[in-house]
Amino acid sequence: MNRDNIRKQFQFLSLAAMPLAVLLVPEFARAHTGAAGLSGFGSGFTHPLFGLDHVVAMVAVGLWGVFLGQPAIWILPVVFPLVMVSGGIAGITGLNLPGVETLIAVSGIVLGLLVAMAVRLPLYLAMTIVGVFAIFHGYAHGVELPSAANPVTYAIGFVLATGLLHLSGIAFGELSRWKAGQYAVQTGGIAIALVGGAFLVGWM
Repeated sequence: MNRDNIRKQFQFLSLAAMPLAVLLVPEFARAHTGAAGLSGFGSGFTHPLFGLDHVVAMVAVGLWGVFLGQPAIWILPVVFPLVMVSGGIAGITGLNLPGVETLIAVSGIVLGLLVAMAVRLPLYLAMTIVGVFAIFHGYAHGVELPSAANPVTYAIGFVLATGLLHLSGIAFGELSRWKAGQYAVQTGGIAIALVGGAFLVGWM
C-alpha cells in the first residue's frame, strides 16, 4: 500500500471519527457521573474530554501531524497515547513526577505555536517533543484514577479518547489544503497556545 492510499484512509478515519465522538461523549459523560460498571472505562474516557488543557494539546498533535505530512500524520497520534500509557502507569504506582501541571500547560503553548507557525521539524524531533509531553499528560490521568476503577479499563478509556481528539485535530487540519483553511488552522494553533498560557498563569 503506497503512502497516498495510507493518507486517504487515515483522512477517512479522521472524518468518520467526528460523528462517533459526538455520539460517545454524552454516554461516557453519564458514566463519568457514576453509572454502574463503567467507572473505570467511562472515567478514563471522559477525563481528557473534560479537561481543556488536555483537549487542546491532543488536538494540536493531530494538527501538527497534518502540517508535517507523511509519515508524521499517523506516527504522532500513535506515539502520544502509547507513551501516555507509561506516564499513566507512573501516576498509578505513585511515582513522584514534579511540575506536571506546568508541563501540561507548556505543552499547549509549545504545540500550539508549532501549529501556528507551521513549523516543520525532522520526525525524530517531533516524536521526542510529543513523547515528552505525553508522559506528563498520562501521569495526570494516572494519579486521578478513581479508587474504585479498574486501571486497565481506565487506561483503555483515556487512550481511546485521546485517539479521537487526535483524529479531530487531523480532520480540522485537513483544511490546510486550502490557503484560507491554512490560516484558519494556524489561528487555531494560536488559540491553543493562548489556552496553554492561561493555564500556565492560573487564569483557567
